Amino acid sequence: MKRGFSFSVTVVVSAIVFIYFCTVFVFIDRWFGLMTSPGIMNAVAFTGVAFMCVLNYAYAILADPGRVPSSFMPDIEDPEVPIHEIKRKGGDLRFCQKCSCFKPPRAHHCRVCKRCILRMDHHCNWINNCVGHANYKVFFVFVVYAVIACIYSLILLVGSLTNDSQNDKQHSADTFRIAYVISGLLLVPLSVALSVLLGWHIYLILQNKTTIEYHEGVRAMWLAEKGGTVYKHPYDIGAYENLTTVLGPSIFCWICPFSRHIGNGLRFRTAYDRVSTSSTSK
Repeated sequence: MKRGFSFSVTVVVSAIVFIYFCTVFVFIDRWFGLMTSPGIMNAVAFTGVAFMCVLNYAYAILADPGRVPSSFMPDIEDPEVPIHEIKRKGGDLRFCQKCSCFKPPRAHHCRVCKRCILRMDHHCNWINNCVGHANYKVFFVFVVYAVIACIYSLILLVGSLTNDSQNDKQHSADTFRIAYVISGLLLVPLSVALSVLLGWHIYLILQNKTTIEYHEGVRAMWLAEKGGTVYKHPYDIGAYENLTTVLGPSIFCWICPFSRHIGNGLRFRTAYDRVSTSSTSK
């Protein structure tokens, strides 16, 4: 997948670099002093968080979100696949006219990437890439570290300002005033926006939904209520199972950029798997 220069990615990288240097060499240095034990501990801790943030961001940009194999063909007679996604009109199996191939479950065509993406969540301009099956976890982990980094930096900014006011270093404070103002203007809205984004994706993970599936589910619930039935998201297999499906089987790997557990993205566990299993055992 060929991608050229991205202004959005350049803005994000510039903001990360600026916030990192202001945090370490202005906020920490002016509050604790870089050569003191508290200063070194905070600098190392913030550098670790920033490193993980950058690592996951880079992976989210460079990773292929999930390509539909050209040989994919849905097998409606496969007993291990209890449900098949069909078109709203006509009831046929989903087929992408632009890619000339059948769509696996949860796959959608991205107009920006100009191809179908496995378990597509959304196209994100800030990573100049789709968020899909192969890079969803690393995108989520990036947001987690970004929220931690922004809040951590904001705390250090406030602490540094408080320390300056107590020491009444007026001339020194004027020298760094621009850094404080720009950092504050960046960190406050970023902390709020990223926290909201993190909360939104935690909700989606607990429901085992993508952003697209959430909006489709709203319509499905409305149609179900209209028809006197109850709609249940087919891929919701329980909160903890949903978590392990997306983030991994071990809690220790949830904030690590590893996703070897996710499978090929062509088949997913559903709530109907349990029903079929229990009926078979009987």
